[in-house]
Amino acid sequence: MELFENKVAVITGAGSGFGRAFAQKGAELGMKLALADIDTRALDEVVGSLAASGADVIGVPTDVSDGSAVEALAQRTLDAYGKVHLVFNNAGVGASGFVWEMSSNDWSWVFGVNVMGVAHGVRVFTPIMLAQNEPAHIVNTASVAGLISPPAMGVYNASKHAVVALTETLYHDLHRVGASVGCSLLCPAFVPTGIAEAERGRPERWRNEALPSASQLLAGREIRKAVRSGRLSADDIAEATFDAVRANRFYIITHPAIMESVRVRHDDIEQMRMPSDPSPPRTQA
Repeated sequence: MELFENKVAVITGAGSGFGRAFAQKGAELGMKLALADIDTRALDEVVGSLAASGADVIGVPTDVSDGSAVEALAQRTLDAYGKVHLVFNNAGVGASGFVWEMSSNDWSWVFGVNVMGVAHGVRVFTPIMLAQNEPAHIVNTASVAGLISPPAMGVYNASKHAVVALTETLYHDLHRVGASVGCSLLCPAFVPTGIAEAERGRPERWRNEALPSASQLLAGREIRKAVRSGRLSADDIAEATFDAVRANRFYIITHPAIMESVRVRHDDIEQMRMPSDPSPPRTQA
């Protein structure tokens, strides 16, 4: 997919972080935008800002873990614009701590958004794009945590590994039918976004009653620190992602330094060694 002007983009998690940056970049390129987020206040702010700058944009409050809500998002998009050309299945949340200390609600929330949100996006939008029989593209946001397995991030790692497998399979399935629809897998490392504060948007049905454990508190602090220290911005990631869509490139690895850890993991598997710890060594504060 090389041309973006007057094409239609659907972006989940558009109220902040990567989603907001994708929306801003799409607007710069003259795209029509259907933006979705569970945070209605953040969504309204983004839609209002882009509309004020002249963008053709609608906002659709959406809980991507709910398949019927994603179906409603698709219908609103078609009602407004008639077609869909570029879908960013981007909404994501995180929970951290020792894997045995994560609650049932932690698993349900993270997998509901990170995995089922992507699955619903693929399930709902791919048939629409195939029926159009014109160039289109799907971008699924995973993470380097889908390529390696850092400690104290088990729920998040598992969800992002699932997105990697889902998207690689989507590529094969689309190729098998000779589709004009392409797909890409976005695997960023730490970038200053709202992911570390995702807990504020956790739905009531998935909230924990128990106080966080020591491992969860420590992991949360380390992740917030790592996110704040990220050298690339969400705008940098958006630029790289649109370049990848234009080039029909599947893997979008925005932090190439992480590839050494990926190679070590693959070598561990091939040599049947114990898994290497991919996290950087800790330094004393």
